[in-house]
Amino acid sequence: MKKIIKLFLAGTMAFSLVACGGSGNNASSNTANNAETKEEEKKEETKEETKEEETKEEANDLVSLAQAEGELVVYGSCEEEYLAAAAEHFEELYGIKVQYQRLSTGEVQAKIEEENGNPSGDVWFGGTTDPYNIAASKGLLEAYEAENASHLMGDAYRDKDGYWYGIYKGILGFMVNKDELDRKGIDKPADWQDLLDPKYKDLIWLSNYNTAGTAKLVINTMIQKYGHDEGIQYLVDLDKNIQVYTKSGSGPSKNVGTGECVVGIGFLHDGITQINDNGYENIELVIPSSGTSFEVGATAIFKGAKHPNAAKLWIEYALSPECVELAAQNGSYQFLVIDNAKQPELATKFGLDPNNVMDYDFEDAKQNTEKYIEEVMNALGGGDDRFQTE
Repeated sequence: MKKIIKLFLAGTMAFSLVACGGSGNNASSNTANNAETKEEEKKEETKEETKEEETKEEANDLVSLAQAEGELVVYGSCEEEYLAAAAEHFEELYGIKVQYQRLSTGEVQAKIEEENGNPSGDVWFGGTTDPYNIAASKGLLEAYEAENASHLMGDAYRDKDGYWYGIYKGILGFMVNKDELDRKGIDKPADWQDLLDPKYKDLIWLSNYNTAGTAKLVINTMIQKYGHDEGIQYLVDLDKNIQVYTKSGSGPSKNVGTGECVVGIGFLHDGITQINDNGYENIELVIPSSGTSFEVGATAIFKGAKHPNAAKLWIEYALSPECVELAAQNGSYQFLVIDNAKQPELATKFGLDPNNVMDYDFEDAKQNTEKYIEEVMNALGGGDDRFQTE
């Protein structure tokens, strides 16, 4: 852009001189201006080349520092197959020993809160951002300005202060067992309000508000969609039809194909996994007709990480096509949020549209999720044996 502006200014000056009438002077002036413009262009190119070289040197330095630390501990809240593939590939690329453990976002949040600045892990990978935001607000995440964040598709896919970065996007909806609904003579639910119909009593599964980021997103979605009091009342009414609250957000999807769960609330890419990878063609995906929300699956560094440079290198890796494209190769079909990665074709084939979602208020969720969870659980009269924690 600077080059274009300079060329435009040079042309304007030349035109002005012609208009004044001195042709000989114009020629020499044009020659001088052209020489000056070329010199400026050359300086800009040199600056850009220098900046590129500095960036490469910084990247090489980070790799060296990370390799000197020698290991990395990852807590993953995405599906275990994807977590394992990402961790193993990072180890292959950089020769850094990686330990990883799959935990729900609620479990990771509780764990790092208990460890209070002395974390047993270095980085968090996958899972919805609501628990990440809670952790950031409590000073439990480390800010880092990632170089590869330049490839994110928008500001919605990162924390403005660099406490977390998005790696994928998932659409919230329903997964239904078509055979079981036909056997019972019940139509599939088309929208959120349909789930309150008594005909769905003991047929719906959701995840546990205390342990699953998916369920936290459901709370925030209902409050943002219907208003505070009406949203909480909706969840109280929905509870009358809930059979099981699973520990993990993907729990309902894993039980729809077998018929144990007839209607599961969760992320629709988890339903695609059950249909495509596990052969449950009796599952149908439903995008709520009045609109729905989406998750941003994230990654972050824990405050006080024992391997800080390896952790920073992980963030750069997590924001690369090499990492995020492993998702679709390992049964996770979320939309990707970096512009240089290939989107999973299956998500589009199943009719999911990453742009057909409500305008989710991340800031409200960041400030109020814990309060909303407490209010919902109090309105439900506390947990019972339907709320799984194992």
